[in-house]
Amino acid sequence: MFTTVLIANRGEIALRVARTCRELGIRTVVAHSTADRDSAPVRFADESVQIGPAAGRRSYLNAAAIVTAAQQTGAEAVHPGYGFLSEDADFADICREHGLTFIGPSAEVIALLGDKGQAREFAVASGLDVLPGSSPRLECGSEAAEVAAGIGYPVIIKAVAGGGGRGMSVVREPREFLRAYAETRSAALALFGDSRVYVEKYLEGARHVEVQILADRYGDVVHLGARDCSVQRRRQKLIEESPPPSLSPHLVAEMGAAAVRGAKQAGYVGAGTFEFVVDRDDRFYFIEVNSRIQVEHPVTEMVTGIDLIREQLNVAAGRPLAIRQEDVLPRGFAVECRINAEDPTRNFLPTPGLIDEFHAPGGPFVRVDSHAYSGMRITADYDSLLAKLITWAPDRDQAIARMDRALSELVVRSRSVSTTAPFLREVIAHPRFRDAKHDTGLVDQMVTS
Repeated sequence: MFTTVLIANRGEIALRVARTCRELGIRTVVAHSTADRDSAPVRFADESVQIGPAAGRRSYLNAAAIVTAAQQTGAEAVHPGYGFLSEDADFADICREHGLTFIGPSAEVIALLGDKGQAREFAVASGLDVLPGSSPRLECGSEAAEVAAGIGYPVIIKAVAGGGGRGMSVVREPREFLRAYAETRSAALALFGDSRVYVEKYLEGARHVEVQILADRYGDVVHLGARDCSVQRRRQKLIEESPPPSLSPHLVAEMGAAAVRGAKQAGYVGAGTFEFVVDRDDRFYFIEVNSRIQVEHPVTEMVTGIDLIREQLNVAAGRPLAIRQEDVLPRGFAVECRINAEDPTRNFLPTPGLIDEFHAPGGPFVRVDSHAYSGMRITADYDSLLAKLITWAPDRDQAIARMDRALSELVVRSRSVSTTAPFLREVIAHPRFRDAKHDTGLVDQMVTS
């Protein structure tokens, strides 16, 4: 096992990784920006290194500064968390070239699966069903429009290098296509430095379901069940559940087997997520792979009792998986709500500012993953995620009731900071959510109604 790990991230995920490292007796170094010098992860870590100013491109996206910090502090491995450089094949390769273990898949696997066009082609070759769509080698808007017409509307235009729900446009009418195509290409270039896009059939009324996998370097792969991530706003996840409430255990097992098959075919090592959409007839289609730990990993941990960060570290250190598929026995039901510093009454506008008072909920089977504290200043430089609230219970109704109680206990007092907690209480009270009849369109329908 490693003696020192550098955490190349911030916020709740940096603190989450550091906690498991401490339990394993691993010394931690947190690489941080000037804006995060007083953050909870920096305070918790054994050592910290300032790697740049607040702007992410000059700190958390500065590969050279991160590698230098790792070398200067004696770190043997780098944990990238999620976002930032976590799915950057070049960064994984740079770590390898400098003798550092990148805690994640190899650069080659990240490059294969991080390119959505290649990942789609790989999925087809691996026997996974995909939605009708184009290759990423579209030459122009008119060619893309022909593909869309052949598929049939609605369609979705996706950035090949996209991630996190960004770089996508749903098009429902042919007359809207060329404008949306040009706008998506422009956004993809600005967001990811790559203007390539592809076109895919868009399923109305679909559910978004993902399968968590773990894989070691010896070819063993297991899945840890599935999570329903259908509560989204503009394709940004807000609430996650495990197990998926509207799917049969048999279908979840089929999806798990498909994800394991794909991971083995790719030579995947580490923790990762295969994402699918499920139509109204319970047919599922591969959409992408997230080659990193997910924001919503706690719901899987709550129902399986497996520490995913611990498993990431073990696998990265060269240890074989200690878990066999028959050892994975999900129990009960877990729900996660993402608490963002946003104002739902102002179109979810981010609300940076000083938190005067922060009080996390508690009680039985309530977990709070957060870097927030009283006196913390939220800046506009980063994602607005403030906390993740997770509840567990023997069944879904009890887990939802516990979540509603926990959300009601959350206190964030500030002159300027608002949170999504009140809106999330409205979502979990919605009849379609309560009856597990919701799909990816629920939140947008609530907002516009």
